[in-house]
Amino acid sequence: MPAVTSVLVVGAGLAGTATAAHLAARGVAVDLVEVKPEPTALGSGITLQGNALRELRALGVWERARERGYAFDVTGLRAPDPAGTVVAEIPDARTGGPDLPAAMGMPRPELARVLLGRAAEVGARIRFGVAPVSLGQDGAGVDVGFSDGSAGRYDLVVGADGIRSWTRRAIGIELETRPVGMGIWRAFAPRPASVTRTDLYYGGPCYIAGYCPTGEDSLYAYIVEDAHDRSELSPEQRLATMTRLAAAYHGPWDEIRAVLTDAAHVHYTWFETHLLDPPWNRGRVVLVGDAAHTCPPTLAQGGAMALEDAAVLAELLLGRDAVDEDLWQAFHARRVERVRTVVDASNQLARWLLDHVQGDAPALFRRIAALTSRPA
Repeated sequence: MPAVTSVLVVGAGLAGTATAAHLAARGVAVDLVEVKPEPTALGSGITLQGNALRELRALGVWERARERGYAFDVTGLRAPDPAGTVVAEIPDARTGGPDLPAAMGMPRPELARVLLGRAAEVGARIRFGVAPVSLGQDGAGVDVGFSDGSAGRYDLVVGADGIRSWTRRAIGIELETRPVGMGIWRAFAPRPASVTRTDLYYGGPCYIAGYCPTGEDSLYAYIVEDAHDRSELSPEQRLATMTRLAAAYHGPWDEIRAVLTDAAHVHYTWFETHLLDPPWNRGRVVLVGDAAHTCPPTLAQGGAMALEDAAVLAELLLGRDAVDEDLWQAFHARRVERVRTVVDASNQLARWLLDHVQGDAPALFRRIAALTSRPA
């Protein structure tokens, strides 16, 4: 008998929906609640590395995701010169295994729909516009009150409710989330035929200008600058600012700028980071995904780490017969140092850029590829 028969998952992002799907597929009664009134996904697109694709396959959704995304095996480096000159074409490590692409771009809303669809079809009960407002636990379970006036008792609560997690605060964990010093412009737009992989431009007026195909007809483009307060800009001003910053980059960027016309699809956020020291649980409440760790997307590993958290937690809950200290020690042994290595490396890449230091990025990439090639 598994360690749990009933679980509440708070938050319908990657970590939450994956946890719900893994557990419900094996007969656990799962409630998944999301405070937002409907499925949403901040931003425009996401780059999923091979180890994330491996987790999508384990969830049974790889084929669905592949149909909605755009896979590639090479990353290009281009110069911020008038021609957008290609200076290197780097084969990406197939960290998910030889039978999966090295990477895939995908619209974030599409990925959210795929994972939510899987959780629902295997039996998870999903409620939008509902959030927990109280938690009280004893040695056998957790009593939860919800914003709609309902209540429930669960063997376990999984807090997958993001960087500013309510669950984390509710169990008394204080965690400093600090800005990295960079802000990122993201835009979702039609894909020019010349964009068939991620290309990165380092230098010019910004730290990075890049793009990633997310489907046959779509891409997301991004520009990383020093962090500024852009909160008072109107959508039209955001579009104009991103277009102005992009004017220094050429090659496919010339085509991308021409199709950046929808102000509603331009977003600006700051890079932030935190990492919770173990334990990530307090009794029968555990944190996963961004609630426990977040970092700048310099390695494009945030989604993969969230999916891995879900897989490892579900494996242990289904394979053991008690929620006890041995289970938590096993969970932390498999997750904390692996995540710490990724978070530290992501922050190191950002720091090199901020300090205008030429660090040994190839060695760092190889080290992370070797780590993530090993299943979590």
